[in-house]
Amino acid sequence: MPSGCYGAASAFVLPPLPAMPQAPSDVSQVLLPFGGLVGREVDLDAFLQTLMDRIAITLQADRGTLWLLDPARRELFSRAAHLPEVSQIRVKLGQGVAGTVAEAGHAINVPDPRGEQRFFADIDRMTGYRTTSLLAVPLRDMDGALYGVLQVLNRRGADRFSDEDTERLTAIASQVSTALQSTSLYQELQRAKDQPQVPVGYFFNRIIGESPQLQAIYRLVRKAAPTDATVLLRGESGSGKELFARAVHVNGPRRDQPFIKVDCAALPATLIENELFGHERGAFTGADHRVPGKFEAASGGTVFIDEIGELPLPVQGKLLRVIQDREFERVGGTQAVKVDVRIVAATHRDLARMVAEGRFREDLYYRIKVVEVVLPPLRERGAEDIERLARHFVAAVARRHRLPAPRLSAAALERLKRYRWPGNVRELENCIESAVVLCEGEILEEHLPLPNVDRTAPPSVTPGAQPSRGDAPADTGLLSLAEVERRHILRVLDAVKGNRTAAARVLEIGRNTLARKLKEYGLGDEPA
Repeated sequence: MPSGCYGAASAFVLPPLPAMPQAPSDVSQVLLPFGGLVGREVDLDAFLQTLMDRIAITLQADRGTLWLLDPARRELFSRAAHLPEVSQIRVKLGQGVAGTVAEAGHAINVPDPRGEQRFFADIDRMTGYRTTSLLAVPLRDMDGALYGVLQVLNRRGADRFSDEDTERLTAIASQVSTALQSTSLYQELQRAKDQPQVPVGYFFNRIIGESPQLQAIYRLVRKAAPTDATVLLRGESGSGKELFARAVHVNGPRRDQPFIKVDCAALPATLIENELFGHERGAFTGADHRVPGKFEAASGGTVFIDEIGELPLPVQGKLLRVIQDREFERVGGTQAVKVDVRIVAATHRDLARMVAEGRFREDLYYRIKVVEVVLPPLRERGAEDIERLARHFVAAVARRHRLPAPRLSAAALERLKRYRWPGNVRELENCIESAVVLCEGEILEEHLPLPNVDRTAPPSVTPGAQPSRGDAPADTGLLSLAEVERRHILRVLDAVKGNRTAAARVLEIGRNTLARKLKEYGLGDEPA
C-alpha cells in the first residue's frame, strides 16, 4: 500500500524513536505524544507505523501488527506492521489467531504456537520469521462493533505474554480505536460496509511493489481513476498492464458496472470487429440472429482493449468513432448504437513509431493517450520488489496446490534478484510455481527453472539509472529487448516440445501473434 493512501501528507516529521527505551508504566502514555496529530494533515502511514513501534516497545514485544477488517471479503488485512518481508498479509475470519479473535471477539494469548491449532504457520513460512509467543486483542468502535485486531509477537525477556500484558494491550486497543475513529482510514472502513463490492485495502488491486516507479504510477492512477478519461497503459508483456487496468476501473465511478476485456492479439483480424461491435442478423453466413459486441456488454462500465497495437486499420476507424461520438454500427448494420463506456487500452508496442510507419492511425493515437501510464519492467523495479513478489507467489502457489509453503533459501533468492526477467512478473510467477511444486520443504537454487546464461549479469538496475549510450552490447553483455524476447519465446517453445498452442498459452499471447513473431525469427513454417 503506497504511503498516504488514506491520509494527506505534509512536511510534519514524527519524532524518531530510541532503539529500545524502557516500557512506560502507564499505558495512557502510549498515545499521548500523538494526541494533537490525529486531526492534522500528517502522513497517516508514518503515524500508524510509529504507533505500532510504541506499542511493541510498551509490551516488550519484538513485532506488532494492526489488522483491519475487510467486510466485503470477510478478511483481515495488515494495515501497519513490522513486516519487512512482505507489503501486506491477509487472513480470513477464523484463520489464524488474529482471524479467530476477529470472529470470536475476545483476546487470545498463545504462549507457544507449536501444536496450537489456531496458529497460522504459513505466515512464518512466507516471511521466514519464527513466532514463539503471540497476543491479540479486538479493536471495537464506540458502538461496540469489531473492526480490527491489535497483535504483538514474541515477548522479550520472557517465555510468554502475561495476563497483565493482556490487560495492558486491551487498554491500549481502546485508545488506538479512539484515535483511529478520528482519521480518514476509519471513514474508509465505514464506507466499505455500504459498498461491500469494493474491497478495502486493495487500492491497487493486489498490485505488489513499492519501488519509486510504482509509487509514481500509483499517484497517477489515483488521479485518473475517478474520472472518465481514456487511459493508455504501455509496458512489456507480463508487466501487469491488466492489473492496472482493473485498478483504474475499481477505483472509479464505474466500479459497480462491467469490466470487459478484449485481447486483440488473441483474435484473428477478421473477428476483432465482430468481437468489439457485434453483428446484425444476416451480416454473414451463419449469422442467424443479432449478437451484441463487447461495447454493448460493457454498457455503463469499462472496456479494456489489450494489445491495441494489433487492431487492424479499418477497425481503428470504428474505435475512433466510439471514442469521439460514443456510437458505432454493428457489423452488417446501418443504425447507430449509442454506448456509455470508459476505454482503457494497453500495448507493448511503440505506437508513435507505428504512426510514423502508417500502421496506426495518428488521430486514434492521440485520442487514446489522454492519460499515458508507462509500466516499468520487473528488472528495473529493484531487488526489493522482486523479493516481495517472490515471497507472495510462494505463499499463493502453495495455497493453490494445497501444499505446505516452502522456505525460500538465501541462494535461490539471490538468484531471483540477479535474473533479468524478460517475461517480467508473469515469468517470475511461473518460475516460483515450478519451484514450489518440485522442491521438498525449501526452494533451492537448483529448483528454479532459469537459464544459466545470465549468471554473470549485473544485479537489477537501480531505479532511475541509465546505461551509457556509448556502451556496446558486446562489451557489457547486455541484450536488446528484441533479443531478450526472442530467446524467451524460443525457450518456452522448447519447454513445451514445439507445441505452439501451449507456448502461446504460457506466454499469454495469441497464437497468431506467436506465429508472426516466429516468422520474424525465420521459423514461420509449422512443424510437421
